[in-house]
Amino acid sequence: MTITTRLFGKSGPAVTQVGLGGEGVLRTYGRSPEAKAVIEQAASQGITYFDSAQAYAGSQGYFGNFWRSHAELRSGIFQTSKSAARNFSGAKIDLVQSLETMSLESLDLWQIHDVRTRQDIEEIEGPGGALRAFVEAKEAGMVRFLGVTGHHSPRILEYAVKKWPVDAVLMPVNPAEAVLGGFLDRVMAAAKDRGLAVIAMKVLGGSHYISPEGGVTAEMLLRFALSQEISTAIVGCSSPREVQALAAVGRNFQPLAEAEEKNLVEAFRPHARRLAFYREEI
Repeated sequence: MTITTRLFGKSGPAVTQVGLGGEGVLRTYGRSPEAKAVIEQAASQGITYFDSAQAYAGSQGYFGNFWRSHAELRSGIFQTSKSAARNFSGAKIDLVQSLETMSLESLDLWQIHDVRTRQDIEEIEGPGGALRAFVEAKEAGMVRFLGVTGHHSPRILEYAVKKWPVDAVLMPVNPAEAVLGGFLDRVMAAAKDRGLAVIAMKVLGGSHYISPEGGVTAEMLLRFALSQEISTAIVGCSSPREVQALAAVGRNFQPLAEAEEKNLVEAFRPHARRLAFYREEI
């Protein structure tokens, strides 16, 4: 069985509805054998969306090692990375370094990473800001799509989604967000209005959300995310077994029934502020 795919945005390519996140073992240094095993397992399971970032420790190097030995797979993989540089020159340097480290000629998606504050917005879109470097990289064919990521402030991310020439947004998607509001309503609606791809992160929240004794499993949280209007849900993995479990949900996904989703959200309601620890703005 193959993993179900969804369009990347309104008319983008098809990507698997679950993707390998850049966290887990990929956000380490010096663990090349374990990282290789996770990346190879993802590729063999049929996952096509691979996440990375300049800021994620050795993740780009791990992918570079993978591509040097598996170049024949490149055409079937949607490879992403990110830059947290706020100025033009820093972003350009990041892209050159990312491509060199990852042994790639281009990225499928390059994302403006972790936009948090009004100051970030002003620096990125102002004179000499990183936004121009992103636009020029796309025009030059060095990247296929542009994106923006954020999990601190729905208000700030909503502005970027509405105003910037991006094709995708990476944002938190989980039951706590359904309680708190902001990302799953305002940012999601803005992205849909513009036909952007929505990539779900913070789906499992590490160990913060999972409570098997309470009926909250990793599978249920993934099903919650995939029941929303997203293109893919990414999860960082630390072992081939975790990758296999992620891929299994991608193959066998059944949307949550309305009652199931409502019950899950209500179970999170008393704990939502604590569980959304990554937010600065509630």
